[in-house]
Amino acid sequence: MKLNQLKLFLDEKAELYNQPKFIGTDPIQIPRKFILKEDIEIAGFLIASFAWGNRKSIINNGNKLLQIMGQSPHDFVMNYKAKSPKYNFVHRTFNSDDLHYFFQGLKHIYTNHDGLEEVFMKNQKEKFLMPAIHNFKNLFFELPHLKRTEKHVSDPLKNSACKRINMYLRWMIRNDNNGVDFGIWKHLAPSKLSCPLDVHSGKIARELKLLKRKQNDAKAVLELDTKLRKLDPKDPVKYDFALFGLNAFEDF
Repeated sequence: MKLNQLKLFLDEKAELYNQPKFIGTDPIQIPRKFILKEDIEIAGFLIASFAWGNRKSIINNGNKLLQIMGQSPHDFVMNYKAKSPKYNFVHRTFNSDDLHYFFQGLKHIYTNHDGLEEVFMKNQKEKFLMPAIHNFKNLFFELPHLKRTEKHVSDPLKNSACKRINMYLRWMIRNDNNGVDFGIWKHLAPSKLSCPLDVHSGKIARELKLLKRKQNDAKAVLELDTKLRKLDPKDPVKYDFALFGLNAFEDF
């Protein structure tokens, strides 16, 4: 398939799946319950951090998490203390100890680093957000913590594809005017976003010759990003909807 034909095909599929009707089966519905920017940011970050496995289970645990936070994520986090009791919470390998630190880490980001958006705004001169993700992880884990908890925030400079955090950044930065992605972070360009590479998008990207690398890692993300920017340099990650939808909904 020639580049112009591929673009037309993927543009059509992106438009098909970048629609609110699919939110009912997507973890983005959790932050969609809020209006306040900080509530959206925090709920989105938390649900994205354990968004792997069965989607129904992810969403159920996301709703359980909102109950723990009293439906007020920002207020809850800002009043959280290191000596607060741990809540009974488990999603696969993400457990109560991890959640306990995540609450502390988020409070630290808002108290000492002016919030999540401000942290990711650093390294503005870079073409991609990989250095910003690395910087965020370093700041997030500045407080004393269990080493095991670090695995729940991936680092592209350690060759991770960072699927979950790239998905979160898509939610926050990309404004599609369709009522799916939020676009509440106005100081970061969608052109810098990376595709949330997973088993679905990776499979289709390889079938469409957009990706040669076999492993889903940071090198594969960079390879795919480069190709997607040729299709749309201003909004390359809109094709995440197309690649995911072709496999998850059409079994392309």
